[in-house]
Amino acid sequence: MIDRCVFQRVRFSTADFPEQDRVAMWREHYGRTIFRADAEPACDASFRAVVVSRALPELPLLYGSLSAVRIMRTRAFLADGKDDFALVVNQAGSIAAHARGREATLREGDAILVSSGEATTFDRSTFGGSYSIRIPRAALSSLVVDLDEAVMRRIPREHGLLKLLTGYAGPLLHEDVLTTPDLQRLAVTHVHDLVALVLGATREAAPDAQKRGVRAARLSAAKAHVAKHSHDPVLSIRSVAQDLGVTPRHLQRLFERDGSTFSAFLLNQRLLRAHRMLISPRFDRYQVSEIAYRVGFGDLSYFNRCFRLRYGATPRDIRESATR
Repeated sequence: MIDRCVFQRVRFSTADFPEQDRVAMWREHYGRTIFRADAEPACDASFRAVVVSRALPELPLLYGSLSAVRIMRTRAFLADGKDDFALVVNQAGSIAAHARGREATLREGDAILVSSGEATTFDRSTFGGSYSIRIPRAALSSLVVDLDEAVMRRIPREHGLLKLLTGYAGPLLHEDVLTTPDLQRLAVTHVHDLVALVLGATREAAPDAQKRGVRAARLSAAKAHVAKHSHDPVLSIRSVAQDLGVTPRHLQRLFERDGSTFSAFLLNQRLLRAHRMLISPRFDRYQVSEIAYRVGFGDLSYFNRCFRLRYGATPRDIRESATR
């Protein structure tokens, strides 16, 4: 049985420490514990950083937002014997990466693969943030063509699968969506698939990676889009499919493989939003009909019928119960 504590999200912020201790504590946490690298902030007095990490099996994930800094995995740190790879995806600001006598500048959205077995330096000149997706060499070497040649090769933000990868990996780090060991292992496989495709999957690995990782990432992106825009009364499978760059039929099949339909998922998101509004004192002044229209329903009787089927009570009953 897998210990759930291993998968807990760890958050570190310099704001939790006195100003004079922030750099030292960040070096201890980020440098010695997480990234195994040294750091030289551009300005100790104004330095600030937040690091969020979660260690999944064969997939440590990290997001860091920090002030201008130089991060160095020097030869002294190479003695730890780590030979895994990290795909660094820059989210904000600009990063200059140095390794193998080469330099690559990452714009927002660009990515680069680095090796823990090589001395590497990252220079961040302004405040910004980036994801780090770490994968053991043994897990990645059989999936990628010329894996070592992929190191220090800038991956532009225009790469279609790069956006899918970050969109899928982000919730794994920031949200508690992996509730069972089976889901954890499946998510790790999906991320490995997506990283392999971004770097250049082998002919043998590519078909399975497309079926598993890409499908899962697209479904995840579709659900996130629907959850965010479910209040839009004209939201449709066609508009969501267009946003993802797939056909409506392909998107419908993704939901069907997940045991649902697009319409059922959209309806559930609207009902969930209505329920949250009905039990929140913030929305006491809104009539039930106004809440129904605000969450995306165009027909009040249809809303009342669906709500009662979903919650076994009328919207008014739910509101009165919450008030009591």
